[in-house]
Amino acid sequence: MTARRSITKAKEPAKPRTSAKAKAVPKSAPDVAQEKRRMATILRRLHKEYPDSQCSLLFDKPLQLVLATILSAQCTDERVNMVTPHLFARYPTAQDLADAELADVEEIIRSTGFYRNKARNLVGCAQHIAMHHKGEVPKTLEELVALPGVGRKTANVVLGNAFGIPGLVVDTHVTRISNLLQLTDSKDAVKIEHALMPITARKEWSNLAHLFIDHGRKVCVARRPQCDVCVLNNLCPSSQV
Repeated sequence: MTARRSITKAKEPAKPRTSAKAKAVPKSAPDVAQEKRRMATILRRLHKEYPDSQCSLLFDKPLQLVLATILSAQCTDERVNMVTPHLFARYPTAQDLADAELADVEEIIRSTGFYRNKARNLVGCAQHIAMHHKGEVPKTLEELVALPGVGRKTANVVLGNAFGIPGLVVDTHVTRISNLLQLTDSKDAVKIEHALMPITARKEWSNLAHLFIDHGRKVCVARRPQCDVCVLNNLCPSSQV
């Protein structure tokens, strides 16, 4: 009977265990104090460049600004300012507009574009103000965004320009210039608002949009930015000079 030999394999040394997911090295948090100083310099230069910067929509009372801002969507402020005198004269109070015939409002605002949807928002907004706020425009962000046709942008426009309550407006100019200055890398308006607020003095929240809009229209033009004459070119990572 032949004896069977047992053959055992030598065990290989155990390999060090590694995590399936390599831990990402956390990026250093942005220096908020440094960004505050840079933003202060940006706004100081823009204030000097555009000393008369202000809301370009014409209004005499908060309700008029709410309505004008709703109309300004996908429309120039110049066109809105041509239309609103007739609208305001025809419907001087929230209750007047709340009782209006939709077709009549549509005819008045037709040239602003998307007039059917805008007319519904104007009348609906007026009805909400008349019913829930005794005809007076509310003064809080939460109450304003509850109005038909009013989002955060419109609410912040009204807070800052009608009531003197700081509100940081994010429109296309603010979005574009904030990204060019690398103050944010987001295209989302709410995220941009929340990114700019901590690095912007509260008293400048309402001014920021006016200044960025003026700068975007006159110098930092989307299709042909004039970096060579821009007062921010040495502060802007996207500068072409």
